[in-house]
Amino acid sequence: MKLWQTEQQLNQDIEAFTIGRDRELDLLLAPFDVQGSLAHIQMLESVGLLEKKELAPLQKELQSIYADTQNGQFEIEEGVEDVHSQIEWMLTQRLGVVGKKIHSGRSRNDQVLVDLRLFFRAEIRKIAQASQQLFESLMAQSQRYETVLMPGYTHMQIAMVSSFGMWLGAYAESLTEDMLQLHAAYRIINQNPLGSAAGYGSSMPLNRAMTTQLLGFDELCYNSMHAQMGRGKTELFLSFSIAAIAQTLNKLAMDVCLFSSQNFAFISLPESLTTGSSIMPHKKNPDVFELIRGRCNQLLALPQQIGMLCSNLPSGYHRDYQLLKEVIFPALQQLKDCLKMTQLGIEQLSINTQILDDPKYRYLYSVELVNEEVIKGLP
Repeated sequence: MKLWQTEQQLNQDIEAFTIGRDRELDLLLAPFDVQGSLAHIQMLESVGLLEKKELAPLQKELQSIYADTQNGQFEIEEGVEDVHSQIEWMLTQRLGVVGKKIHSGRSRNDQVLVDLRLFFRAEIRKIAQASQQLFESLMAQSQRYETVLMPGYTHMQIAMVSSFGMWLGAYAESLTEDMLQLHAAYRIINQNPLGSAAGYGSSMPLNRAMTTQLLGFDELCYNSMHAQMGRGKTELFLSFSIAAIAQTLNKLAMDVCLFSSQNFAFISLPESLTTGSSIMPHKKNPDVFELIRGRCNQLLALPQQIGMLCSNLPSGYHRDYQLLKEVIFPALQQLKDCLKMTQLGIEQLSINTQILDDPKYRYLYSVELVNEEVIKGLP
């Protein structure tokens, strides 16, 4: 079932190609599609486009569908194109023609825009929460090892004395900057595109301010054409935030891999976070942090991928936008996984408290000796 279906049958190969992974990825959008529809029908009833006696049954069925999305029972049936079609089909099957009324004054274009913004908003909150938990773990370890000294390096050469507290605290502070960028992306995303229809507004007496309030958006996308042009741009803003956090995690993961090697021996990881070798029983490989490093490298390319998908598109809707989901949806999950694994690793780090006993670090304090002479007046 397709909302745009005509009498002409579409070639099955073309249909499969154009649908792509929508039926799979749209399952993530299902609860947000229901939320958008609940706000939309309440608004339709308030402006007289839906009768009062029709509102309650629609609300009841939509709430039932929402429950299905939460307990894993919602599915997009074979032959149904996307989540919007599935929900409208279910309502029509249960309530008859009144189920079709939820599409009044709405296009799949602004419907998916609402779904995506609600979904991204929820994902940003999850990422922010995971980042906060990692921040707290970093700060706890930073305070724990505040006075434990370690050598600092520049150009990969021994430089000046530092501490494990400073090292761990540096990454905590880096995350605070990443959160500023994530918050900026949240504010841009948290605008309501519902009512922009196919990108050129609707002649129906829609109350866009009402749906903005019902859905908890800060404000609405005022220009309907701009609302449509926001597709791709919101993903780009979000991708920069993802890449920023990924860069912090990537550098931290590289430090852990380097510092846990025998040549450095600054830190060690528990056996539960390492793997062995098929022929070398003494090995403790930092596979978890190597994979964090590799996956974050992939995430650093995300803005480029999204930018290239949208770089040569004129105004209006284009099917190219569909491919954005295939790029950014997995990236969001990948970042959450990396944040979780990084926190797990940081909490279980063991620190070598006797590093500076090694004679190769005897020049670490040379700068301090020079500074003492400068304080005495020597240029």
